[in-house]
Amino acid sequence: MRAIVGQRTVRDDELKYGLSVTGLIDPRRVVTNAGARPGDRLVLTKPIGTGAIVTALRRGIAPEDLVTRAVGWMTTLNRIACETMLEFEVHACTDITGFGLIGHASEVAKASGVTLTIEAGKVPVFNGVLDITSANRSGGLGSNQDHFAGQVAVQPGVAANRETILYDPQTSGGLLVAVREDAADRVEQALAAAGVRAVRIGVATARQEGTLIVVSP
Repeated sequence: MRAIVGQRTVRDDELKYGLSVTGLIDPRRVVTNAGARPGDRLVLTKPIGTGAIVTALRRGIAPEDLVTRAVGWMTTLNRIACETMLEFEVHACTDITGFGLIGHASEVAKASGVTLTIEAGKVPVFNGVLDITSANRSGGLGSNQDHFAGQVAVQPGVAANRETILYDPQTSGGLLVAVREDAADRVEQALAAAGVRAVRIGVATARQEGTLIVVSP
């Protein structure tokens, strides 16, 4: 029997809670972020914007109803979405957390040898969050943009706040799933039937030199 130990010291005004989980997984059911193929459709299972909402909450300017909706999504596990998607031939999957949608999508693109096109207008966001994004940029959003923007191509017509929110770091974000084109409708329908909000937000294409992500309107 082995002990897994570690430590981190944080000085902050807010309480921090961390944990480590170990377990077993069937290697036949592992889905990594490295299998996306050209033609795959990209499905996202939760809206984004929690970073901006939490930042506004810390400043005491977040609308109460927006916070309530965000907390509801942050306390919703990805278990049902995961179990449902595993009923299909999913090529790649990642959760959307601290690196934001752009950051984690970039990791999928890099590991898979493809370029991902994300349709900004189709990405689900919390109703009202775009109005507060520019004034509530977290430090993580800025870091994500500094790190990943160099390999992101933004097409004309993408609204500035729509582009910005794609870098927003998420707490307990959803899953980004790459699935075969001919199975995408069935995956969306199965997720919806299971109570999961599933939205198709883009497509994987052949790798474009120097570009991991294309953001289209």
